[in-house]
Amino acid sequence: MSDVAERYPVAAPMPDVLPAIKSRRGAWGFVRHHPTIAIGGFLIFVLILLAVFAPYLWTVDPTALATTRRTRVPSAQNWFGTDMLGRDIYSRVVYGARVSLVVGFAVAFFASIIGLAIGLVSGFVRIADGLIMRIMDGVMSIPPILLAIALMALTRGSVGNVILAITVAEVPRVARLVRGVVLSLREQPYVDGAITAGTRTPMVILRHILPNTLAPLSVQATYICASAMITEAILSFIGAGTPPTIPSWGNIMAEGRALWQVKPFIVFFPAAFLSVTVLAVNLLGDGLRDALDPRMAKRV
Repeated sequence: MSDVAERYPVAAPMPDVLPAIKSRRGAWGFVRHHPTIAIGGFLIFVLILLAVFAPYLWTVDPTALATTRRTRVPSAQNWFGTDMLGRDIYSRVVYGARVSLVVGFAVAFFASIIGLAIGLVSGFVRIADGLIMRIMDGVMSIPPILLAIALMALTRGSVGNVILAITVAEVPRVARLVRGVVLSLREQPYVDGAITAGTRTPMVILRHILPNTLAPLSVQATYICASAMITEAILSFIGAGTPPTIPSWGNIMAEGRALWQVKPFIVFFPAAFLSVTVLAVNLLGDGLRDALDPRMAKRV
């Protein structure tokens, strides 16, 4: 063995030309590279906990009247003060988070599912594209808030009807987004190859088209969630949304607008919670867009 080693010496190891790849695993690495997702997700998580555990967060009955304690300023006993009927604003704001979150998440889910189905069919089946898109264009020609008000006028005020009305107004936007993605995907060589190989249209859509629409659809769903929360607050503010017996941020602001100049805290606290919630959802959407779109990625 020694003769062989002397006769054929082993070359020295080559130096590393490329630097070692740094691992990005771990929670702190995720926060560093996706701060908007981390901040938005954390705020949404806190708001969800606030809504779920509302009865255990030093709240009282949000509908309990106390006429002797009307329009009291924030204090140690009433953290956010009381409204014109003596109800605790802190309790009403915390319970109102349930309405906004349920409406936002439900509208985002149903509008995404329905819009996804319509967009897939319209973008891939050319015969149905013209008719479906003309219907969607007709619905989109009506401002969403006006369409929601018109639909609410035909039904009674409830959380379920608010979700239905806002969903109808948001579906066309999802459908047009998915349709645009499908139109660009159906001309790809792998789709033509699948069709040439005899794959049926439903399987082509499920295997090759649908997975590539989920990333932009997820981003769009976050914006729909934020828009639905604002629309629900507007409907409740003008009296066309949830009934007054159900505390919501729009109801609280509507009841305090008459005293805005002398008792601004009645409107300020629900408005602040609504703003933070919408900001959190938009931050999450921006972060998902940057993370899921390769063109927006800063590092590979």
